[in-house]
Amino acid sequence: MRTITQVDITNLRVLLRVDYNVPIDDKGEILDDFKIKESLPTIRYILKSAKQLIIISHLGRPKDRPTPELKLDKVALRLMKHLGRNIAKLNDCVNIDIPDEKVVMLENLRFHKEEELNDEGFAKKLASYADFFVNDAFAVSHRAHSSVVGVTKFLPSCAGFLLQKEVENLDFRNPKRPFVVIMGGSKLSTKFHLINKLVPMTDKLLLGGAIIFTFYKSQGFEIGKSLCEDDQLTAAKLLSYNEKIVLPKDVVVAPQISEKAPFKTVNFKQIPKEEIGLDLGADTIKDFKSKLKKAKTVFWNGPLGYYEIENFSKSTYEIAKLLSTLDAKVVIGGGDSAAFVQKLGLMDKFTHVSTGGGASLELIENGSLPGIDVLKH
Repeated sequence: MRTITQVDITNLRVLLRVDYNVPIDDKGEILDDFKIKESLPTIRYILKSAKQLIIISHLGRPKDRPTPELKLDKVALRLMKHLGRNIAKLNDCVNIDIPDEKVVMLENLRFHKEEELNDEGFAKKLASYADFFVNDAFAVSHRAHSSVVGVTKFLPSCAGFLLQKEVENLDFRNPKRPFVVIMGGSKLSTKFHLINKLVPMTDKLLLGGAIIFTFYKSQGFEIGKSLCEDDQLTAAKLLSYNEKIVLPKDVVVAPQISEKAPFKTVNFKQIPKEEIGLDLGADTIKDFKSKLKKAKTVFWNGPLGYYEIENFSKSTYEIAKLLSTLDAKVVIGGGDSAAFVQKLGLMDKFTHVSTGGGASLELIENGSLPGIDVLKH
């Protein structure tokens, strides 16, 4: 994969694909600008020598037409604040005249259906504004979209610093050992292939989240009203035979998912029929910590409990705090895990916090992504 330090962009017009799909509230106000901050090293590097920088991104899921609350105006303002310079924000991304401003931001790419269709004509229009293309949008590089894959047909291209950092940190082929993986989340169906990929590489794979109840049920244990994927029972049973996979010893249960619900800790074999498993118990947290303290490489993806409610966030909180103190390579795999460590103010305590949820998992699982493959040639 060609990277930005390997090319000469002096006096060139550079088209930069970033991922500014930041979380926003109902009024379009930015709730978290982590992704914007992560793009700054690439932007500042380009501005040192390029003639012009043209930034493109998407935001949210508009229905192929302009949506006022998903316009990139407030994103542009936040970027201006971080850069300390003016940005010319345009009202569309195609059929436009590019002004002479040093930094230009085009409107939400997904206001046009052609973006997600990887339409060649749409990609060619985007490419016509520049002399060179830089992809720094790791979180969408698993999508074969016009602004990720299509434009590379028309412009010389390379990866930005963020994309490079993601690829390097999510490579676990030769980890320092012990290598421990923590896998949480709700659905085994979305993690099965990834777990299969990681098990041969890892020394221990610790399971948490609602995934565990599919494993328990596959072994014949009562899981009450806990979330379970019945169509994944066979897969769970097969994985259970692997001695590297560690299931929780105890779980926190409650009659309903509520801040006011009474809760208690029970052995995993004794979940009441009318209760829901919502967090890992104290014995499991202790067990997981003992295994993690020895680790030299850790990859964590997915919360370990229903962390949105404080009573069921203890395991996720305790493990995050421990990982922040380890003398080891610790990579947080994006999505809900990244949101949680951001909430705790621990972002700078880890080796790497991925900006991509699905992209990070697909990269580990497949070894590459469509947006990366096109930068290899």
